[in-house]
Amino acid sequence: MKKIHILVATLLLGFATSCKEQLDVKNPNQPTVSSANTETGILNLAQGAAYINGAKEIKTDLYDGIPGYFWSGAVGFHELMGDAIGEEAANQFGNQIGAPDYVILDDASKVLNPNAPNTQYALIRQANVNANQGSNPLFHEWWYMYSLNSQMNKVLLLADQVAFTGDAKVKKATIQAWAYWWKGFAYSRLGSMYYAGVINNEANGTNANFVAKEKLIEEANANLDKAAALLTAGSTDYTAVMTQLIPSFNQVGKGGVPTPDMWKRSINTLKARNLLVNTPSKTMTAAQWAQVLTLTTDGTGATDNVFTGRSNQNGDFLSPQTGTVAAKATGDPAGGATYKISERLIQDFKTGDQRLANNFTQRATPWIGESSRGNAFNTRWALVDGGKKMAGVITLSDRSPGATELYLAGSYEENELMKAEALINTGKIEDGLKSIDAVRKAEGAGIAAVAGTGLTADQAKEELRRERRVGLAFRGLSFYDARRWGVIDDVSKGGGRKGAVIVDKTGKISTNGTINYNFLDYWDVPDNELVYNKPASGSAPTTNPKQ
Repeated sequence: MKKIHILVATLLLGFATSCKEQLDVKNPNQPTVSSANTETGILNLAQGAAYINGAKEIKTDLYDGIPGYFWSGAVGFHELMGDAIGEEAANQFGNQIGAPDYVILDDASKVLNPNAPNTQYALIRQANVNANQGSNPLFHEWWYMYSLNSQMNKVLLLADQVAFTGDAKVKKATIQAWAYWWKGFAYSRLGSMYYAGVINNEANGTNANFVAKEKLIEEANANLDKAAALLTAGSTDYTAVMTQLIPSFNQVGKGGVPTPDMWKRSINTLKARNLLVNTPSKTMTAAQWAQVLTLTTDGTGATDNVFTGRSNQNGDFLSPQTGTVAAKATGDPAGGATYKISERLIQDFKTGDQRLANNFTQRATPWIGESSRGNAFNTRWALVDGGKKMAGVITLSDRSPGATELYLAGSYEENELMKAEALINTGKIEDGLKSIDAVRKAEGAGIAAVAGTGLTADQAKEELRRERRVGLAFRGLSFYDARRWGVIDDVSKGGGRKGAVIVDKTGKISTNGTINYNFLDYWDVPDNELVYNKPASGSAPTTNPKQ
């Protein structure tokens, strides 16, 4: 968006050329037709837009290295509010954004949020001011996603002007599909997090017509459909373009070049997510569950390549030590790990789950953070760097360069669990349980199958809830789930978590505690935007009316 985007120092690295060459742009803040109107130029622009603008490009005076860039910082806020991790550091209000209003311990004592203001609602309204700049937690995801969208608009403009070699039609369509995919990704995240936003399809400039979050999701799906329509049967030219668009260090494991059909299935998975995570579970209709089931039935499969991210020694896309939420949660909580492993995440592993055994260690004594910083982040658990090398079991964090595979948009596991949820909620409980078992098998959980055990619908839903928590840990989905399941709602409205494990400030363990999160479901539009781009007449409200 122009009022914010003009501040971006657009770093258009040529990843396809070992990250050594940069585009010859006359003004790096505003790439022009004359600077990227060659085949090599548009490929570099399209790649840099996705992996730099959308992930790590931000003004240095707005960047705070404690939470990190998009995939560790902005996504970290999701995992904090989803109670997969906690944070003691106050940078960007990380210690407050995920702090519950209060917790009730086993002795019936109530421990209030020690931060001032004492509720997340009040914090957001206090922190969301332009003067906070990069300290405003609401600002970062907005910045990255509109920067990503803006650059992809430039790609689409230039795609009509470039003279391609070989099969020009296929190459152009592939680059256009890439741009529409990432635009769909950006609007998906914006509409899943903010109460309103702007739809901007111009290569330069913006507009002040703010629309409701539902319209952002509609725009996301429209762009994803455009991408799908451009994907035809694969060819050598399609593969050649995709090989240059995806950084070579990402093209390992599940990150290899997807075929057009694989990509279409990724699109279906993301569209299913858009519907599922933006609809409260209690209001999902039979038609909506049917739609999720249709999409996921033709969604990402177990052997499909998908869009992933990897670190490399130089940290060109992700830093090995700090580039992901999991990386910043790795190590002993007393030894410098920014994020602390939530007791509630550990609580959701079933007895005997090898994923817990392979990835976590229990401290001899609980880590106790500064009591003025939070009321629920103390923990007995540490995430192990590289895991414990148990054969066939997923490793959640490995800070060796290139070792961790980060799913950028969707995965087989997420798709299968969305399918499971749709099946369970449409009366096909056994089929849904089979999908849950399939995910556990794929990740090496080593626990007994639940299909065929006569579970009720409620019991099956509990299996699903727990599996989404642990099987999709650190993938930025925990807040979406807590929101749609009503967990973030006030206890007085049926929200919160009961039967929770909580470590108090003395190290005493409660095993039947109550947590009242009371979090805002969709964030207000950042004031960093509104100061420079005041909503036009007729715009949708930019502030969530919830108080």
